This record gives sequence, structure tokens and C-alpha cells, in this order.
Amino acid sequence: MRRTVSIESGAKKYANGRKRGFRGGSALWLMLFLCSRVEAALNIQGNEAAVAGSGIYKRSVHGPLNDPTFFPLAVWLQSPENAEKYKAIGINTYVALWQGPTEQQLEKLKRAGLRLVCEQNEVALRHLQDDTIIAWMHGDEPDNAQSLGARHGWGPPVSPEKIQKDYERIKAADPSRPVMLNLGQGVAWDGWYGRGSRSRHPEDYPEYIKGCDIASFDIYPAVHDNGEVAGKLWYVASGVERLVGWSQGKKVVWNCIECTHIGNPDRKATPHELRAEAWMSLINGSRGLIYFVHQFKPNFREAALLDDPEMLKTVAKVNQEITALAPALNSSSVTNRVNFSSSNKDVPIAVTVKQAGGYTYVFAVDLRNDSTKAKFTFDRGFKAATVEVVGEDRKLPVSEGGFSDDFGPWDVHLYRLR
Repeated sequence: MRRTVSIESGAKKYANGRKRGFRGGSALWLMLFLCSRVEAALNIQGNEAAVAGSGIYKRSVHGPLNDPTFFPLAVWLQSPENAEKYKAIGINTYVALWQGPTEQQLEKLKRAGLRLVCEQNEVALRHLQDDTIIAWMHGDEPDNAQSLGARHGWGPPVSPEKIQKDYERIKAADPSRPVMLNLGQGVAWDGWYGRGSRSRHPEDYPEYIKGCDIASFDIYPAVHDNGEVAGKLWYVASGVERLVGWSQGKKVVWNCIECTHIGNPDRKATPHELRAEAWMSLINGSRGLIYFVHQFKPNFREAALLDDPEMLKTVAKVNQEITALAPALNSSSVTNRVNFSSSNKDVPIAVTVKQAGGYTYVFAVDLRNDSTKAKFTFDRGFKAATVEVVGEDRKLPVSEGGFSDDFGPWDVHLYRLR
């Protein structure tokens, strides 16, 4: 995830440095840290017992992560001053805080009813019983080449071994929350040169994700400046699919979604493309979305999404439909229920099947900027009398043991069967 911060917080300083765990050496810091460790130790036995049977988030005692009606919809590195505005469009989580968390930042998020994924600092460790904080995080994109400072160039990525050691340190301070690791675009694109000496080494990633409970990544194909990726939205789906595969389904996967110009003043995802990116992520196994809402060019705007009425409306609508379907999205995918095919061999369709509330859901997305007709056939032993297209005010006829539908470029269709 390309990182930035509010202008008043010091964008340049943050862009040139990376947070790496605890800082400072004062007696006060040491006292606070030791006190927090004692508190964690006193609670560890009860927390581990609670974590043992806690759904997909195996280490989650605090907050709603294992609530089947809660689906994480986040923004990256935003000021808590805008918490109410984000809440109004369905955002329920903040990921990362500039020079935080601070007491004031935590209070503003708590007042708005939003949750937080943040790094462990001395303030955070004083709030181990605060359900506002639902997960911890590593520093961002350790898999990319690391800055050696002004005029000193770039060094290699942080090693997977270092990430694994940091993970153990974070867990030792608080075993009751999952730990998130956000990785860069090398997850989806082997040719990403920003990894320096480790470019074209995808074998690093299974090792990286041993150091987390939630594996996330970012790639922004709509605004990408490299022809290998630009406009190819399916890189988002591929990255999610790879993380699920590399972790053998044992880690929860989140991912980032583009919704501004970011660094490309001539291009941004359209509302239609944004919805496609969101749903191809979910269909391929993502369990949380993080909207990247900054803009760098032609001018810097920390909360560019809030200044874009059309995209704001789209994000709100997508969040609303995801939240309404959270029980289905949070359930395990169903196999041997519905088979599918695409009439256009050059246009693959991504599909997942879920069950919730007495319904079978089929979520499908066109993975190319082209059209096709998809045929869905019920597997032996399964029957459905009605097929409702959620949010489109239409129903499809059931015939010959299934149904068909047309898909335009990047189209998403959500079917409810009964």
C-alpha cells in the first residue's frame, strides 16, 4: 500500500521512514511496557481459552471480527476527524494511524463506533481491554525494497525471518488479537521491480505470511503505470487467490481497493470497476476490504474519496450490499452445488457459492473487459425453484437444471436461490 499522511502530520517524514515496533528508551516508556506485559500475562490463560474456538479469527477476543454479521470495511491511514463521514458510507474500521494510536485518536474512533487495526505502541498497550482495537499490524509492505535514507538509495526487503520474529513479539505482548501483515504488489505481480533484489521471488511470500494471522496486500491496476498490469483488474483477484493458496487457507485474507487517482492524474477506477474489484476479491476469498483513499497527483489529498461525490456514492452502495450479505460472505464456500461455464473462452467468470438464512447464494464476476454469457448448472441432488438477482430487481427462469445470464465487461451479478 502506498503510504501517505495528512499534510499537517508530515507526509514527507512518513514517506521516508517506516515504523518498526516499539521506539524510545525512556524510563517511562519502559515502565509502561512492563506494566502492559504484566497485564497481558495475567489475562493470557483466559484469552487463550477464549481464542481456541473463535471462528475464522482464531486469536480474536476483542471486538466483532467473529460476529457473522460484521464484515471488515476499512480505510487506510485516515484522520479520526473524518470518522463520522466514513461511518456514514458504511466504513467500520480504520487501518493504521499517523503517529498513533494516541489517546485522542482512540477516543474519536470509539465515539464514532469504529474499530481499529494499529501497531503496538505504548498507548495501545494501555488499552488491551479496549474493544476499539481489534487487531495489531506490522509496518507496511516489508516485502518491498527498504529505504536507506536520503541520498542512500534502497536496500533489500525486510526478511521473512524478521517478520516472523516481530510476530512472536507482538503476540507475546497480547495473545488475544490477530496480527495483520499488509504486503505489496509483488503478491500479485512477479515482475514488480519495487522488491529490488527479491523481485521475481514469489517463494518469499509463504514465509512472510507465517508471520501473521491476517494476510493483506495491495495492487491498483486501474491507475497502474506499467503496461503489464494497467487496466487488468484481475490482478486483484489473482493476489487474493495466491494468498489463500500460499497459506493453505489457514490465514484470513484481506486486500486493498483503489478508489482515487492515487498517483495517476489521468486515470482512476470507474464506479463499475471499483465494484468489480471489490467483488472479485470477495469471490476469491478476501474476508476484509481496505479502501485506499489518498491522492498524490495532481495534488495531495489525504481523504480524496470524500471529495468525489460519484465515487463516494458507489463505495457507500458497495459497502451496503456487502454488509447486507455479511452472513453469507462470512460462511464457508459450498462445493458440489452449482457448476458454471462461460460462453466466451477468453472471458473467465469467477464464482463462489455460499449458504445463509435458508438461501443458497451464487456470487459471480466477469474477469475481463469483455462480454460473455454464463451458464450455471445445479449439481446432482440440488434444486432451486427461484433465482433472484440481488439488487437488480429481476428474476431468472430455471430450466434444464440451472439458469443463464449475460455478463458485460467487469459485470457483477449476485444470485439468491431457493
